Amino acid sequence: MQETAVPSAPPTPPVSLAALLSRDDLGLRQITDPPAGEVTIHGAHTSEMSDPYPYLLGGELLLTAGVHIPEAAGRPGSFDFDGYVARIVAAGGAALGFGVAPVHDTVPAGLVAACEQHGLPLVEVPPRTTFSGVARAVWQLMARARLSELRRITEAQQGLAAAASRPDPVPSVLRRLAGRLEGRAVLYGPEGAEIAAAGREPGDEVRRALAELARFVTGHPSSTATDTVAGTRLAAYALGPGRGFVLGVAAPHRESGDHTIASVAAVLLSLLTGEHQSGTGAARSSALVRLLLGARREEVAPLLGGGEGDGAVTRWYVVHARPDTGAPDAVSASALGAALGSPLVDAADDVVRVLVPAPPRAEGSGGVRPEGGGGVRPEGDGSVRPEAGAAAPRKPPAGSGPAAQPGWSLGVSAPVAPAEWPAADAQAARALARARATRSALVRHAERPGFADLVPPGEAEAHARALLAPIGGVPALAETLRAWLSLHGSWDRTAVALSVHRNTVRQRIARCAALLGADLDDPDVRMELWFALRHLRG
Repeated sequence: MQETAVPSAPPTPPVSLAALLSRDDLGLRQITDPPAGEVTIHGAHTSEMSDPYPYLLGGELLLTAGVHIPEAAGRPGSFDFDGYVARIVAAGGAALGFGVAPVHDTVPAGLVAACEQHGLPLVEVPPRTTFSGVARAVWQLMARARLSELRRITEAQQGLAAAASRPDPVPSVLRRLAGRLEGRAVLYGPEGAEIAAAGREPGDEVRRALAELARFVTGHPSSTATDTVAGTRLAAYALGPGRGFVLGVAAPHRESGDHTIASVAAVLLSLLTGEHQSGTGAARSSALVRLLLGARREEVAPLLGGGEGDGAVTRWYVVHARPDTGAPDAVSASALGAALGSPLVDAADDVVRVLVPAPPRAEGSGGVRPEGGGGVRPEGDGSVRPEAGAAAPRKPPAGSGPAAQPGWSLGVSAPVAPAEWPAADAQAARALARARATRSALVRHAERPGFADLVPPGEAEAHARALLAPIGGVPALAETLRAWLSLHGSWDRTAVALSVHRNTVRQRIARCAALLGADLDDPDVRMELWFALRHLRG
């Protein structure tokens, strides 16, 4: 059976009929159910027409003195009360207010019976109360409701914006939204899977219906859709055209302003999950295809939209990052890429890798080097980290590379040409391990001239292989020795950097000393081994 079309209520905050009845100055009395607390009204309208349907928008308190009702209406069949009330209900009227005097001394019994039959609240308006006074009271209550709604929306906007600025922006926005709506907020990915969620877990039926609603908005022109399942209000918001991300909301009730609050969250999530570079996805797709087909890295790098470097060669940073708490997900990795200024993000295992284009180098600069001041100091391996007890580092100058990000530990490589990306990847990995071991927000690998550079690279590598040959067949030993030397022989920090037990570090270092036949307490031996490890490739 086709449902009766009901005009939609005007976009104003509704007020409870109970609030109107509580006004002592009006003296209103409810005669028929449903309870006043369950009835909301969107306005007041006076009509003495026998058929008020054409003049109602829906949601009104209809006021009448019964001028159109004959005085003999108390006799059976004298007036069609049932048809009159049915038309009010069909028009979406919220309640009927009947004024006693001057036409009728009491509310007609036939009208009371019809309202009871159709479930329309009937309110008696006493002789001393004018209809204009009732209408004014309704609008006063609506003005207060509107002000309260605007305050609620403003507070929600501020809370959502603050959540979006946190280190974990997407989960924070979802948690804040779920708390505001007292329900469930879910972010769905392009394949329809839940990426992140917050709030009360709904039942299986509601969860399936919300996922289905999310799939609906991704396949239709409409960017929003709503439904009600098992008494729960559902809503889905597409986050940008053609991208596939959807915000789903399930709440046990719907209040005025909820749609606006959810729309604000949808806008923020669109920014957090969207593309963060002006370069097109088509260009990056082309670069990927060319790499797969055998093109060299330096040939496809210009398609990625990088910065300028020496001559026509684009230079890049490789960044390795791990969140301070929890494991990285696709959304938080995308947000990190946005903060670093690059959409080239790889979230694999527990480490996020980002390829960041280097800005143009300043004229006359000899390269990117760590500054001695500003709360940072150079490390023995060419990295920098904040000094203990130092003030927060100043914002890095232009050309110094990616900056620290709240909630993340970062390792940054030296700026390199595309042909050197693998070496930069290894630099970033070592820098991240050092950052985690020293509990630093950022460790930067910065190449600078040194005594080791005076030895020809080929001769240095040959010497390194000969010196480290006894441990060359066990990669874990060489990696442990490298980390241990870079951390000045600290067992605990090395264990953290390698994610192993400190006793494992002790056993490996003792094994290295035995195989190399070297005294690792001798600083000269340590220095020679460190130089060898720096020149050992592969």
